[in-house]
Amino acid sequence: MYLSRVEINYENRQTAKELNHLGAFHNWVEQSFPQEFQEKTRTRKLWRIDDLDNKKYLLIVSQEKPDLIALEKYGKKGTGQTKKYDPFLESLQEGKRYRFRVCLNTCKSVYDDSNNKRGRVFPITDELGQLNFLIERSEKNGFKLEENGFYLVNSEFEKLKKSDEKTLNLVKAVFQGELEITDKEKFLQVLTNGMGKKKAYGFGMMTVIPV
Repeated sequence: MYLSRVEINYENRQTAKELNHLGAFHNWVEQSFPQEFQEKTRTRKLWRIDDLDNKKYLLIVSQEKPDLIALEKYGKKGTGQTKKYDPFLESLQEGKRYRFRVCLNTCKSVYDDSNNKRGRVFPITDELGQLNFLIERSEKNGFKLEENGFYLVNSEFEKLKKSDEKTLNLVKAVFQGELEITDKEKFLQVLTNGMGKKKAYGFGMMTVIPV
């Protein structure tokens, strides 16, 4: 596994114009792996946009190493970085606490009991509902949260445009705080495969650092 990042060059007007929805970021990520893109053998990639010191970065977790030139297509030259992720993943320990950050598409499906249909998907937009959304999924994903040990950084709607499809507005909730690993095997699945819905479009990627 590899962990990569690049600073997004929003000073470039063309970049700001083209990166105006989640589908454009998805295409950028996929094109950063030109061999997979050409052979149409695309592996799962997790990605998200992070703010750090008033700069915006694209972060990617991937099975293969991205092409740094392609990764810098919308980034500032020389800011593309890639490193092996496996040594860090192997160092994680059950019972230890870590600081985390994760971006999730908080939503729920409302079932129709009358005809056994899944029904519509509704966004969860209130702060308490979003906090509970993460708490309810923590144990089955191999980690534990304390009630006051994490918080909602921000919540907003992001546009997703696909060709020949209507534009979707997806709710995005960013959380950070501290967690304790309770099941390393399950937790590694979260870090490498993501959690929740719309993982191809910038959701579900969790990162951790030791406390």
